[in-house]
Amino acid sequence: MWLFVAFLLVPLIEIGLFIQIGGLIGLWPTLGIVVLTAIMGTYLVRSQGLMAINNLRSSFSRLEDPSQPLAHGAMILLAGALLLTPGFFTDAVGFALLAPPIRSALIAYMRKHIKVQRFEMGSQTDPYRRDPHPRPRDTVIDGDFQDVSETKKPTHEGSGWTKH
Repeated sequence: MWLFVAFLLVPLIEIGLFIQIGGLIGLWPTLGIVVLTAIMGTYLVRSQGLMAINNLRSSFSRLEDPSQPLAHGAMILLAGALLLTPGFFTDAVGFALLAPPIRSALIAYMRKHIKVQRFEMGSQTDPYRRDPHPRPRDTVIDGDFQDVSETKKPTHEGSGWTKH
């Protein structure tokens, strides 16, 4: 139900803001602002998205809970979609989601209302799972060897510059 209300209200808010702002500053400055915010938003989303991906990789490499970097990444992705959508309301919400303190506050709010039943990283049968406490291998292979390499002999006469 709330999704239906959002799909109904957001376009109405955007139309109202376009009419009000377009009436104050004119058509071309209004369209210029919309295009400028899309360009600025694309740059900011790209830079913060790369930072979020690096944070996610580092949490995986440290075998930590990746939910925080994943949530930040999802919000940055949503911010990018909102900033590419023409409008002043969606731009304001998109720029707000690009602010790390606002994302952190939203994540804290969501943590209060979402209960994780189980979280597991890898499994014992996973061949790519790193063992945090590796044990020395006690497998010993006993064998004999024989050197089969031949001594190298030149196939041509020397040029005088090298010794053969």
